[in-house]
Amino acid sequence: MWTVLLISLAISPLAFGSLRVSRRDKGAHEDIVGATVQLDYGTFHGHEDEGSGIISFLGVRYADAPVGDLRWKAPVTPPSTQLNDVDATKFGNACIQATSTRVTSGTSEDCLFGNVYIPINTSPNDQLPILVWFHGGGFQSGSTHDVSPALLMSSSASPMIFVSFEYRLGPFGFLGGSQVHDDGALNAGLLDQRAALKWLQRYIGHFGGDSTKVTIWGQSAGAGSTMFHLIANGGDNEGLFRAAMGDSPSLNFMPTFDEEYDEDIFTQYAGFAGCGGRGSNTLRCLRSASANTLAMASSRVLAARTSTLFVFAPISDGSFIRERPVEAFKAGHFTRVPVLFGSNSDEGAGWSAGLRNPAANTSMPNATEDTVFNFINGQYATATRASIDRGFELYPLDTFDGSFSLQGQQMYGEARYICTAAMITGSVSQSQSGVAFQYHYDNPHLGSTHSSELQAFFGPSSDASQDDLDLFQAMREFYTSFVTSGTPSARNSSLAWERVNSPDGSSRILLHPAGVKMESMGDLSNRCTFWHGISNELQT
Repeated sequence: MWTVLLISLAISPLAFGSLRVSRRDKGAHEDIVGATVQLDYGTFHGHEDEGSGIISFLGVRYADAPVGDLRWKAPVTPPSTQLNDVDATKFGNACIQATSTRVTSGTSEDCLFGNVYIPINTSPNDQLPILVWFHGGGFQSGSTHDVSPALLMSSSASPMIFVSFEYRLGPFGFLGGSQVHDDGALNAGLLDQRAALKWLQRYIGHFGGDSTKVTIWGQSAGAGSTMFHLIANGGDNEGLFRAAMGDSPSLNFMPTFDEEYDEDIFTQYAGFAGCGGRGSNTLRCLRSASANTLAMASSRVLAARTSTLFVFAPISDGSFIRERPVEAFKAGHFTRVPVLFGSNSDEGAGWSAGLRNPAANTSMPNATEDTVFNFINGQYATATRASIDRGFELYPLDTFDGSFSLQGQQMYGEARYICTAAMITGSVSQSQSGVAFQYHYDNPHLGSTHSSELQAFFGPSSDASQDDLDLFQAMREFYTSFVTSGTPSARNSSLAWERVNSPDGSSRILLHPAGVKMESMGDLSNRCTFWHGISNELQT
């Protein structure tokens, strides 16, 4: 579930008619960007696709390779080396996945690359809005390589640019501990994203974009990322984006960098990498180790923690991320930009079944209430039984037909994803000039589990019905119109997507193949209040 598998479509040129219509014809006297863009550190030669109407620039380096002494350091951007002519027709390396036992083909530490997609005939003076995509994968896996913006760009009533960026994953991007704090950069993966946004400010004009019209977007860990950028630096977005979107924003366990939890992971990781017992020289040893050694150590840490889905994730660093999300949104410490966030009905389904510890795997036939607690505790290590027992009262077993698996999945799905979208949108809606939109995706036909909505944007399942396809078209139009105009609207929908007008996230739009409508949070609001009420204990 960490990597979304998307179905490639063979799309005819006619499918992109709206994209071509939205481009204005350029006179012979007017320059166009074309398939070659010259920046001050290199000239990038992309690929022009007449069928899709898109020019793509792939594998564009936005920072120096974070290797050697630059491991666990803030990214260096723009690149410090002159690259000269660059073939930008193929993806650059993806970042090393935390689960890999070695550096696999197509991945590398040298992975700080971006991809820029522009409409053909774009002029440098067009000043198009930009949609930035941060991929999901639990901050441990994933890449930009499995998403194509063709459907999104063709669905937009106005032309726009799509950009995606790689960022360091697993221990390369999210290793905690005092030594990293003292001689490096915590949350390096988030700093990579921030550097990418600064790169965008400096260079997107060369591609015909307007640096004042940037919207950031992501799913799961990518949506968690957009959430973190809203609260980073105490809520100062440094003018890097004007709006933020997120599908299933992830509210992960966030101990401070020097707590026992993070120090133990650092020590365990160093030991598996052959750097145990080095004292204050441990980080120096890790910086001199081979990438294969570090990859193996990462996989061994994950294997040793059999009740935890995501060992490596953003932490409280006291600088870039000064407060945990619940605290920050309650205090109003977030940047004031329009937001669009939401979640799916069955966000929690399937996660527990992947745990190797049977005592925390609620899909086991002998699962009990203890199993559900162990599952929750494996994701939020400081959760107490007393608090989760109170939670059980809000999730009565008889409402789940006596299934501990269904009970556990609903508790986890709401605690981690569903209530997070409500918190973000509800908080923003109550701020001065707050503009917030929330959605609820529910598709009984194709499923409503974590990431299932992404097929609307990047490629529908072959099982999609006409009702599904109509819904997906509307979803693409909602999203792209929010990017280009600030208001989500769909051309064939008579329903106006209403803003959130309540601290609990109401009202939100129900995205359903039988039709869209507005709905309130209902009883879900009380359950979200419970989870956010114990945020200090959960460290969320």
